[in-house]
Amino acid sequence: MSARSNGLRLIFRCAQWIPKSFLNRIPKRVRGIYALHFYHKKFKKKKYDVVYIGMASGKAGIRSRLAAHAGSKRKGKEWSHFSIFEVWPNIAEDDISELEGLFREIFRKDTNANHLARQKRYVKLQKVRVPTRRIGAGNWLAQKRISSSPKE
Repeated sequence: MSARSNGLRLIFRCAQWIPKSFLNRIPKRVRGIYALHFYHKKFKKKKYDVVYIGMASGKAGIRSRLAAHAGSKRKGKEWSHFSIFEVWPNIAEDDISELEGLFREIFRKDTNANHLARQKRYVKLQKVRVPTRRIGAGNWLAQKRISSSPKE
């Protein structure tokens, strides 16, 4: 598969709602974002709650992170499935970290999120946050617009 042939700039491929027992089938050193889920059997349709969102970059990879979570006394019994979102090989670790930070920020104050999914705020995102009192068209127009991302 050539670069970007799937139409996505960041994500190369994904696998979703995979049983925990399949974690050893994930190749080593896969980099990207992953989510831990808890499967609810009580519903007629399949329902998965997000338990935790994390990232893996560098040598460890997602498989290693999943194995660590599976063996964890804190998280091990609170998830039954996982999803992985592998990034393209040319995506920098900083970009993966920014994606994870964005998801962390979304779940930060969610009352429906599992207590393990509620994480600390993403400091870099807080630096570009527009306070509620300043929301308005004038605020957005005053900002210098960038036509493309810095990496393009």
